[in-house]
This record gives sequence, structure tokens and C-alpha cells, in this order.
Amino acid sequence: MTEHVGTSTHDHRWYSRPVLFVADLNRALRFYLVQLGFEKNWHAGDVSRSDCEIILCQDPMRRDKARLFIELTADGLKAFQHELAERSVPTTATWWGYDTTQVDDPDGNELFFPVPE
Repeated sequence: MTEHVGTSTHDHRWYSRPVLFVADLNRALRFYLVQLGFEKNWHAGDVSRSDCEIILCQDPMRRDKARLFIELTADGLKAFQHELAERSVPTTATWWGYDTTQVDDPDGNELFFPVPE
């Protein structure tokens, strides 16, 4: 039996929406909508901003944390950092193989915004 490894002759779009577990959905929604500028989608815990979609799932028994990388253009990151400062959202400059701006949500999920070179 020969295993086929490689690229397909057809290009397919991959689409994903991470699920972040939160203890209090209303608190999480306020943070993502008011503090980070996301918009609420059709489902109770779905939020999005541009092409970034996140599912917020209330489950107070889940204590695990997630880390999500969100890549912006240099101008987009600069504008977002300005928004965060205006809204007094705490950020941390960190290193994850490159300079990164980190925002933690109220449940400890980490949003990493890499600084474009």
C-alpha cells in the first residue's frame, strides 16, 4: 500500500473558530465587546472582529486556559494598541519567539498579538 503525502491538486479553505471556556458568559462578552471592540454574532457566545471569530463557552467547571495568536498588520496593531490604552485594558509586552503584545481576558485566556517586523 502506498501512502500519498503531499499537497492536493485542489485548494481548500480551512476555517476555524477557537472555543474559549469562561466562568461567566456575560462578563466575558462585556470584555470582548466593550474592551476589545469585538461584535456579537448570531449565537449567544460568538464574537468577531474582522476575520477573527471566537466562541465563548460558559463552563465554570473548566479551569483550563487557552492561548490565541491574532496577527495584525503593523498599522492595525498600532491602532489596536491605541484602542486598548484608551479603554485602560492592561497589556504585557512579552516574548514568544518574537515581540508580542499580550492581553489576558477575565478568565485568564491569553490573546497574543505578534509585533510585525
